[in-house]
Amino acid sequence: MAYTTIDDPSAYFHTQLYTGTGSELSVTNGANAGDFKPDWIWIKQRNAGSTDYGMFDSSRGVTKNLKTNTDDLESTEAQSVKTFNTDGFTLGTSGDYNGSSDTHVAWQWKANGGTTASNSNGSITSTVQANTTAGFSIITYTGNATADATVGHGLSAAPQVYWCKGRTYDGGAINWIAEWSAFTSGSPNLNLDRAPINYSGDSPLMTAQATTITHTTARGELNDSGTHVIYCWTPIQGYSKFGSYTGNANADGPFIYTGFKPAWLLIKRTDSSGNWVLIDSKRDAFNQAGLDLNPDSNAAENSSTSYYGIDLLSNGFKLRNGNAETNGDGTTNVYMAFAENPFVSSEGVPTTAR
Repeated sequence: MAYTTIDDPSAYFHTQLYTGTGSELSVTNGANAGDFKPDWIWIKQRNAGSTDYGMFDSSRGVTKNLKTNTDDLESTEAQSVKTFNTDGFTLGTSGDYNGSSDTHVAWQWKANGGTTASNSNGSITSTVQANTTAGFSIITYTGNATADATVGHGLSAAPQVYWCKGRTYDGGAINWIAEWSAFTSGSPNLNLDRAPINYSGDSPLMTAQATTITHTTARGELNDSGTHVIYCWTPIQGYSKFGSYTGNANADGPFIYTGFKPAWLLIKRTDSSGNWVLIDSKRDAFNQAGLDLNPDSNAAENSSTSYYGIDLLSNGFKLRNGNAETNGDGTTNVYMAFAENPFVSSEGVPTTAR
C-alpha cells in the first residue's frame, strides 16, 4: 500500500505571495502542480497593521467576506475578491487586500471547483462542497435553533478539525467557534477571532461523526435561525495532520511528527490566553521559521524569525523557543498542518529537509 495518495500537495493547497497595486489585480498562482483554481482563500496584508484578514470561498460566492480577527458577520465587499480564476483570483481595489505596494499572503485550498451538492445526511439539509481526496469540505446551512441538530459534511471520514461561523445573526456580531476532535471532554471551544481561551462549558459544542457534524447546543454561533458556514478537515496521510502537543519552555522543544514537510502550520495554546500563531514555508524560506501572523489580530507580520522559532523539517516540526504562546512549560497546544512534500512519496521516494 502506498504511503500517501497525494504526491504533490500543491494540487490541493497553495500559498501565494503578492504585492498590491491599488487597482484591479489578477493574482496568478505559482503552484508546483500547475494551474491552481482556489475554492477557499484566506488573505492578510503582511507589512502593515490595522488591516483585517479576509476569508472568501466559492460556496458563499465572490465578495462575501468573513474576517477571522473580528466577530463581524459576513459582509459584501465589492472591491475584495471579485473572481476565482483557473490559475488564481482577481482582486478589486480594497486597501486591506490590494493596497498599493503592500505585501500580502494568500493561503488557498481546493474543494470541488465551486460545485456544491445538497446533503440530507443530517437533521438540517446542508449545501456541501467537498474534496474527499484532500479531506476538505465547505458546509453552508440555515439553522433550526434546536440542540443536537446535525449537518452532513460530505467527507469519507469524520473530520478532526471544524470551524463554524454565523454569517447572519439577529443578535449582531458573533464569535467563530473552532474545535479539534482531540478534545472529547473539557473542550476549549476556541474562538478563532480571540486570543483568550473561552471554554463555554466543559463539553464540546460540536462533535463529528462519519457523515455528520452535531451541534450539541442551539447557541447562536452554531445553530440559530440564521445562515452559517463550517470549514472542516479530515487528515490525509502525507498531506495534512491535526492534533495537540505539550510544551516544555525550552529551546530544545518538542518534536511533532506529521509525516510530511510542513508548508503551513497553525498553533493555538488552549490552557491560557495567547495569540493564534500561523507560519508558512513561503514567507519563511529557512529555519528557524518565525515570521508569524496572528489570525485573531489585525497586526502586521512579526519581523523577528526568532520570536517563535520553529523548525519545519522533512517529517514534522520542532519548537526552538520557549515562547509561552507556542511552547510554554506544560502547556497544551493544538495545531493543524498542511504539506509541502510527503515524507515518502507513493513510489517510496523520501523528501529532503530544509
